[in-house]
Parts: sequence; structure tokens; C-alpha cells
Amino acid sequence: MDLRREHAPAGLDGETIGILAGWGRFPVAVAEAIRRHGGRTAILAIRDHADQSLDSLADVSGEVGVAEIGRAVDFFRRHGVRRATMAGKIHKKTLFSRYAWLRHLPDWTGLRTFWPHFISRRRDNRDDSLLGAIAHAFDGRGVAICPATDFAPELLAEEGVLAGRPLSPRQLADVAFGWRLAKELGRLDIGQTVVVKNRAPLALEAIEGTDECIRRAGRLCPAGGMTAVKVAKPRQDLRFDMPTIGVGTLESLRAAGARVLAIEAGRTILVDRERLAEVATRAGITIASLCDAAGEAGLEAAA
Repeated sequence: MDLRREHAPAGLDGETIGILAGWGRFPVAVAEAIRRHGGRTAILAIRDHADQSLDSLADVSGEVGVAEIGRAVDFFRRHGVRRATMAGKIHKKTLFSRYAWLRHLPDWTGLRTFWPHFISRRRDNRDDSLLGAIAHAFDGRGVAICPATDFAPELLAEEGVLAGRPLSPRQLADVAFGWRLAKELGRLDIGQTVVVKNRAPLALEAIEGTDECIRRAGRLCPAGGMTAVKVAKPRQDLRFDMPTIGVGTLESLRAAGARVLAIEAGRTILVDRERLAEVATRAGITIASLCDAAGEAGLEAAA
């Protein structure tokens, strides 16, 4: 079943779409898709994060610190943007370093937005809380934050084995076990990825991100042969923090000696899909894209 058809957009007819661009190839893929669908791009690169190749895909471009929310909204409004999307990873762990805010000083809107999280401590600093606060600030000033898949539905993973061999019974059992752990991790808004072997957890993702979680599992299990599971949160906000897989993820899996990557169909973004399949096949890694019901129940029964 190809779940991407459900999200197929109408032509953008010259509409200027804003992209708040973080780290990785995901913002590049979104910008390319917007252009394919007839739109224009107003790209704001987050300082110290965004890929320089975005400049060639931007009709207008700029740069902001991660907390310059008022400046970002003003930029988008000035260029006629009414819909924008967040694409790419924000290295949250850098925000907790001693001198991070010197590079990302908040403007007045950013200060008001983040005050309850970092100053008064009335609210927590989970991803959903921080990103939700940013989206609320944009929405309140007339720029709607939308899911990237509204503009690039072709990036969504369809159901099936996308690369490599079919799962063995032992791998099916590990995927089912890891799926339950990953969904619980997501329910608590801690992370999206777990790495398991023989139905034992090796590493659970937190603030360090997916790649470092995988590398840690490789250090703990030098024999390799593990399974990584990356899924959406049970109440995933589709506007941001969608699970995203790129070639870098596969390189981390290869280096760690992993053999399986299980993802959630229709709720995972694949960047550079054809190259992903090539790299996975060459590395002997199976990419299995599964529906949520299959991950929690069907796989367990099959195993």
C-alpha cells in the first residue's frame, strides 16, 4: 500500500512556501519538492545547522539563530509567506552547552516564547514542548506551520521491504520487541529510536540523537547483528520531528554492524530514497517499512 497518495498536494501555483531549515539533507529534499510542485521557496537557514546547498534552491534566503523567532516571522511575512514548514534536525544538545546562547541569542519574541522553558522553568524542555511553542508563536503572527509532507508527500515511506532480504523469524521477533519499546519511548517524548538484539535492548535514543544511539549500540555489541527500530510517537505532531532516515543513518548502522532497520510506513520520511536502497543493499542491511498494527501485533504473531 502506497500511503503517499493520501497526502498528494495540489499544484502550488507559484505560492511562496517558507522553510525553516535545520541540519541534514531533509530541507534540501523539501525545497526540491516544492519547486517540482510549482512553488517558490523562502528559506531561512538556522545558524550552524543548514546545508549551504540550500542557497541554490531558494528564491529568497536568510539566516537566523534558533531563538530569533520574531525575526524569522518578519522575514517570512515580508516575502509573502503564509505557510511554512520546519525541516531538518536541530542539535538540541548544543543548546545546553555553556556558550550556546551567545550564537543563538533570542530576540524579544524568542525570549517570551522560551521564558517558561529555560528561565522560569514552569514548562519542560521536551522536543514537543519546545517545537510546539515555536509553532504557536508563528501561528499567532499569521504564518501557519505545516507538515513538510503537505508539500513533499513523495518523501513518505510506503509499506514493504525497501531494501535487502525479507526478515527472518528471529529478526521479526526483534522488530516486534523493539517496536513496543520505541513506541513507549515516543509516548514519553524522549526519543524515537531503539537498538535491540535477541529481544534485549542495547541503546535507547535520548537527547544525543539517532546516529549516536546507533553508535553506542555498536560499542556495546561489537559482534554486530543488531536491529534498529525508529517509529513515530503515538501522538506524533506531523508538523515537526517526523522520523527521518537518510544515508547518514545507514552509514551509522553499517559502522555499528546492524543488519535491520525497521521504520513506520506513512509516518517516516526517506531522504534520497534511491541512494538509500543502494547503500543498504551494499551494506547488507534490510530496511523494512511497516504499518503500526503490523509492528505491534502482526510481527509478534509472525515471529
